[in-house]
Amino acid sequence: MSGPHSAARQRPNIIYIVADDLGYADLGCYGGRDAAFGPVSPEIDQLAAKGMRFTQGYSNSPVCSPTRFAIMTARYQYRLRGAAEEPIRTNTRGNAELGLPPSHPTLPSLLREAGYRTALMGKWHLGYPPHFSPLQSGYDEFFGPMSGGVDYFTHCGTSGQHDLWFGEEEKQQEGYLTDLITDYSLDFIERMAEGAKADAPFFLSVHYTAPHWPWETREDEPLARELAASQQAIYHLHGGNVETYRRMIHHMDEGIGRIMRTLQAHGLAQDTLVVFTSDNGGERFSDNWPLVGGKMDLTEGGIRVPWVAHWPNGIAAGRVSEQTCMSMDWSATMLDLGHAPAHPAYPLDGASLAHVLEDVNAPVTDRPLFWRMNHRGQRAMREGDWKYLRVDGIDYLFNLRNDERERANLAPVLPERLQDMLTRWEAWNDSMPAVPGDATVSLCYTDKDMPQR
Repeated sequence: MSGPHSAARQRPNIIYIVADDLGYADLGCYGGRDAAFGPVSPEIDQLAAKGMRFTQGYSNSPVCSPTRFAIMTARYQYRLRGAAEEPIRTNTRGNAELGLPPSHPTLPSLLREAGYRTALMGKWHLGYPPHFSPLQSGYDEFFGPMSGGVDYFTHCGTSGQHDLWFGEEEKQQEGYLTDLITDYSLDFIERMAEGAKADAPFFLSVHYTAPHWPWETREDEPLARELAASQQAIYHLHGGNVETYRRMIHHMDEGIGRIMRTLQAHGLAQDTLVVFTSDNGGERFSDNWPLVGGKMDLTEGGIRVPWVAHWPNGIAAGRVSEQTCMSMDWSATMLDLGHAPAHPAYPLDGASLAHVLEDVNAPVTDRPLFWRMNHRGQRAMREGDWKYLRVDGIDYLFNLRNDERERANLAPVLPERLQDMLTRWEAWNDSMPAVPGDATVSLCYTDKDMPQR
């Protein structure tokens, strides 16, 4: 998707950083409070101060692997069977159906065709080899786990099986996973800055597992060994606290600072677009204020996420935007800036934000955004200030400008507006494949483990 706003500009390097289960207000730049040790996210806060912060940005789903389908394809994830899983489970390892089909064009494959060097360092969660892998979907290099969650030290998943890969080879590697993801990201950047490789732009996905459970900081390797005795232990339902959670975010933030200093040392920082976000809203120990709900919910706390963009040669510093956007829009933006057109057989659902990034006077534009979840029969639509929501068979209508906490249901007093949005949501839903009857919903905890929100 090439646009007039990027046609004359040199293509930037692109680093796409995705946190895992980060809450909307966990970062200082989104109103987060300091931890006992001090500021939680000073490096990300600096990216926002020197770049652009979006206050009305969303993930494509309130759970991890569906959002990652949208990130990879720049399309609504509902178009692909694997994304109907909420989320893809570890016990589907070897399943030939539940993953990102290698035949489908992706953000990295389209950028690679346009001349980019590509790598993913971190979480994949889009199916397992031999049928699926990052190397089969456009990445030249890959280091990280294939599944949704692993222990930070043993690198074992929920089944207790080891899950750390170099390309399509599973290998052992000692170290705290957040730091390993950073280390391999730095190695890639340094190699891309050398010799002839410096003449080609690069696209680097840095998909941290932080601050996803288990609740482990760099100092908690003994805890990891204790948890390894139980195959379900990495859910860590009996552990964790807010301070540990904030330290996990801080470890990731420190890694992002290392990435930025490496770019600066090689003279790459000025023309590298760095985008930071989360795959969905926060979970147990996160701060989503002022939003309600979290992971697995289509209330704002489950899908409203931080979006920070930093690019000194392309984005004026200190900007804040109310432009609504979704994960797939940022993928479309990267394709636009990389001069990588979409495959004609797979038109994008995402809309490029390049003009918003580059033009300080760009007006806020509006288009309807849609979500659905098999879990609790949820559905949602946002258009302008208005949001239509259904949970457990009950329809709600909220004005988010006045009521971001979604506490004042306007459905009884504005039935015509509700009906209009409901009708348009159903028309959109009819344009998508139906939810398969065998699609699964996997919850790692219930109200027996902690009180519901």
